[in-house]
Amino acid sequence: MTVPSSPDRQGRSQPAVPATFLAGGDAGHDGDRPGGWSLGALTGPIAAPVGGPGGKPATRGPGRRGTSPLNPRGTELTPAPPPAPATRAPHRARTPRSGGTVRAAGDDRGTAASKATSVRPAPALSGEDRGRLLAGTHRDPHSVLGARTVPDGRVRFRTLQPAAHSVTVVAGEGGLRARLPDEGDGLFAGEVAVAAGRLPAYELLVEYGEAGRRELARVADPYRFPPALGESDVRTAVEGRHEQLWQALGAREMTHRGVTGTRFTVWAPGVGGVRVVGDFNCWDGRGTSMRALGSSDVWELFLPGVGDGDVYKFEAVRDDGSRTLFADPMARLAEVPPGDGSVVRTSAHRWRDGDWLDRRGAGKAQAAPVSVYEVHLPSWRPGLACRELAEQLPAYVRDLGFTHVELMPCAEPRATGAPGHGVQGLFAPVPGIGDPDGLKCLVDALHRAGIGVIMAWAPMPALASPREPLGPGMRCLLSSSAVYWCETFHLDGIRVDGVASLLAAGSPPAPERPASGAFTRPAPEAVSLLQELNALLHRRCPGVMTFAEVPAPWDGVTRATHHVGESGYGGLGFDFTWDTAWMRGSLTYAGREPGQRSGHLAELTSSMSSAYAESRLLPVPHTQVTAGKGPLVSRMPGDRAEQFANHRAFLAFMWAHPGKQLLFMGQEFAQTTEWGQSHGPDWWLLDPSSPAEPRHRGVRTLVRDLNEEYLRTPALWQLDTQPGGFAWIHDGSGGPDTENVVAFLRFDGEGDPLAAVCNFSDVLRTGYRLGLPDTHAAWSEVLSTDELRYGGSGVTTGSGPLAAGPVKAHGRPTSVTLTLPPLTTVWLRPYTGPVRDW
Repeated sequence: MTVPSSPDRQGRSQPAVPATFLAGGDAGHDGDRPGGWSLGALTGPIAAPVGGPGGKPATRGPGRRGTSPLNPRGTELTPAPPPAPATRAPHRARTPRSGGTVRAAGDDRGTAASKATSVRPAPALSGEDRGRLLAGTHRDPHSVLGARTVPDGRVRFRTLQPAAHSVTVVAGEGGLRARLPDEGDGLFAGEVAVAAGRLPAYELLVEYGEAGRRELARVADPYRFPPALGESDVRTAVEGRHEQLWQALGAREMTHRGVTGTRFTVWAPGVGGVRVVGDFNCWDGRGTSMRALGSSDVWELFLPGVGDGDVYKFEAVRDDGSRTLFADPMARLAEVPPGDGSVVRTSAHRWRDGDWLDRRGAGKAQAAPVSVYEVHLPSWRPGLACRELAEQLPAYVRDLGFTHVELMPCAEPRATGAPGHGVQGLFAPVPGIGDPDGLKCLVDALHRAGIGVIMAWAPMPALASPREPLGPGMRCLLSSSAVYWCETFHLDGIRVDGVASLLAAGSPPAPERPASGAFTRPAPEAVSLLQELNALLHRRCPGVMTFAEVPAPWDGVTRATHHVGESGYGGLGFDFTWDTAWMRGSLTYAGREPGQRSGHLAELTSSMSSAYAESRLLPVPHTQVTAGKGPLVSRMPGDRAEQFANHRAFLAFMWAHPGKQLLFMGQEFAQTTEWGQSHGPDWWLLDPSSPAEPRHRGVRTLVRDLNEEYLRTPALWQLDTQPGGFAWIHDGSGGPDTENVVAFLRFDGEGDPLAAVCNFSDVLRTGYRLGLPDTHAAWSEVLSTDELRYGGSGVTTGSGPLAAGPVKAHGRPTSVTLTLPPLTTVWLRPYTGPVRDW
């Protein structure tokens, strides 16, 4: 009878390893795994096995240290030393963490005080235990490996060290040194008399190699340690109630019983056993089988000497002998492709943003200024990781006056079909932008520059299919991921991508989708997931904002969860929703020729009919400037000068409209080429040597001035969600003298107004009379997008105050006379200077 050996580091199945079974052995025993517990519903199909019947090999990239495969294809596994000294010892001790050493055989330095101790053979394992242990399907290898006292006061030691020539137990207490008898198949065991019958803190001297090439490795025995995960963590994880799942599962470097190492934990139901493989054991997991904690299917193993930077995977072993290598679903760091392993990572970052966090929770987000600059991290400055971006991005964003940045992509989860959660990437930064501490460094620098940080978070790719049930386990995993990013990286907001798709997940039959695109019957478990997610984030992370990217309307995205709406459900509890209806309508209107706009004013103005049903963010995101859509300025009609004029007028209209705003990178200086992930913004357009530089720098200056006026004008953000914060002056309809001219008022909590007038026609309008409130005797022009410094023609009404005369216009008792350049937006506010006779 044979036991298939572990796959090599590339995921290839190795030749069978001879196994010696005693009578009655059963390598396929299932253990006492119960069925029907709460996490069982969340898994998809298990990945194709390695070396199993009909299975295709799993693959992994080269390890971080370039370790070669333990056994090339087609060779028999023999008790030979690993090929390179750097990785020859399983879970080797690493100086200075535990002071481990590797010495030539016969070198007794450091053990001179030890004397050989008499050892008697240990009773043989039962056939069942031995078979399951060698096959990797033993649910509790700690019950047969490690050290334990026996009735006569001796200590029984047993260890599984594949490819070892001999194993000696050494301990400082009493100068213990006992060579364990070889039981075959890599098992060594013996019973030793120790002082007072106490279990000593011992290590193993493992001898590898053949005659003349013997080497010793001094290692700590992972099977002498009790579980490093508490019962409450296991229970809440199993029940799907753990709010910090990353603290319980995954790889966590720690000191356990005075020994430094890494605790590995993973949830993997439906398998016979789980092993840890990695650089530290030459990707041979036969000696590093994990234990199942009770009946939970949470598997755990503490490996001394393994720590920061070590690459690893888990190996699922099935009862039929097949194996699957899979990355850690909770990994904090992943290898850069083509590698696909997980990396042990312990943060060393020291935060310096305490003042920012103290201020963040004050006030209500809906009544605060929020102006967002959306950044694609890999392409903003191609080739720079987060640490380098921390030296450039904060200064750039601060100069432009944005209050927040939205970083994308920070994480890219994907379904793998592996045992357990079947997903990876929910807790690890995208390979290529740097390690977790690099991202923390960037967030820290942005906070110290006074800039909030929002992260784009996409849960849908974590599901194996759009109809995968959202059971307690998957809900717990997704919620913990969102909390992890906000708590660990001090994020100020999270934008949930694909909310409409998530609302349909796991709902058979599919939700009804009427012609409008709105969902009338979403999946109840998806609704409760989003409600719980928002409640959890707001409770654990005060001041954190949540944004919903919803391409189709849905009732109550930002309504409180306990307020039931027409859909029959409570609100989802988000702080803001993307106003995609405004985005589509206004961009379609702006892309029309001026002569054709008059019949399509509803595209520009209809958003106000439902503006107060939700708290809205007005986006011009990355999705609108790629995939053939072109950059924002190129979507405008006319020649190049008219395109820039339309671009400037549209931005000023957007900043004045009720709702917060988001602008994708490159549009702040009117980039003229479509964005792609392979290249970043065309920064050369801002180079003084470029003939086009004045126009592009003018748009950038306009965006900076829009943000400056926005921040110091509460009327533009204080009452975004209240009807009292907005009033129409003119909606663009009427005769030819007012066609395509849109004007409205914004108010703050004290009633102080700001007027925005948008001339979207290509006609210069002189003597245009604008009706205004009679509460102010004069008004002044704050901003005109046609100013010379913005790249315009410089046509203005004048630099002085504008007297409000008792002439009715637009249904108001007083009015001012303006000169409106074509394709221009003008902002006016009450004049507060000295009163004189104009």
